[in-house]
Amino acid sequence: MLYKDQLNRLLQIESVPKRIISLVPSQTELLVDLGLEDVIVGVTKFCIHPESLRKKKTIVGGTKQVHYDKIKELQPDIILCNKEENTKEMVIKLEQIAQVHVSDISTIDDTIELIAQYGAIFSVEDKATEITNELIYLLKDFTSYMCTIPVRSVAYFIWKNPWMVAANNTIINHLLSINNFENVYGKLERYPEIDVEQMMEEKKPELIFLSSEPYPFKQKDVEELQLLNPKAKIILVNGEYFSWYGTRLLGAFDYFKNLHAILEAKF
Repeated sequence: MLYKDQLNRLLQIESVPKRIISLVPSQTELLVDLGLEDVIVGVTKFCIHPESLRKKKTIVGGTKQVHYDKIKELQPDIILCNKEENTKEMVIKLEQIAQVHVSDISTIDDTIELIAQYGAIFSVEDKATEITNELIYLLKDFTSYMCTIPVRSVAYFIWKNPWMVAANNTIINHLLSINNFENVYGKLERYPEIDVEQMMEEKKPELIFLSSEPYPFKQKDVEELQLLNPKAKIILVNGEYFSWYGTRLLGAFDYFKNLHAILEAKF
């Protein structure tokens, strides 16, 4: 049968894949929650959820660099990639080994589409529908909750040396927006490098979020930025809930509510 991935690339899949390699941590977690753990044969070193998975499966590298020989030895039926996490060059090389599905996620709707695609490809439609229905319900509840939450400006940092922020066309920016956080870099694209001192002078965000990943920001980074802008509220946030999609989103809304409670106490 012919399937499309999220880049509208056609995949010819004759039977339900029984040997899956996932090169995207959030998608690996989704596969497990879809009931597909037993057919996963290879993952990355960053596939940390569930915690026990890396002990059971072959680690084939990271998200930007993989061991093609290991992947070939595993004889996968399909390899799962992501436009942002993996490179175009990787996908081209991997296609010489097996069918490659590439996701492209910047909104919750994209996530729902991906879950439906996996449901069809891996013949787990009922479980996929169950997950998406729960996600839609939680989003509706959270949207109602947000009606009383004020809009606040924010800069969301993902890296240091150089300083980098999340901007438009990212899942982070989308999740900031549904939280009534107005991204001061929302008019830029993807993950631009920025001048921190210039940001403090020109953008003056009310909030500065320092993510736990991919750069592991610590309290010392909070203190460094606080010296530049004593008025800003600078908070360490769990990057998984702002950047992981799939079933990680099912827990994100409770996390966001707790974050708003913390902010309410600060303002």
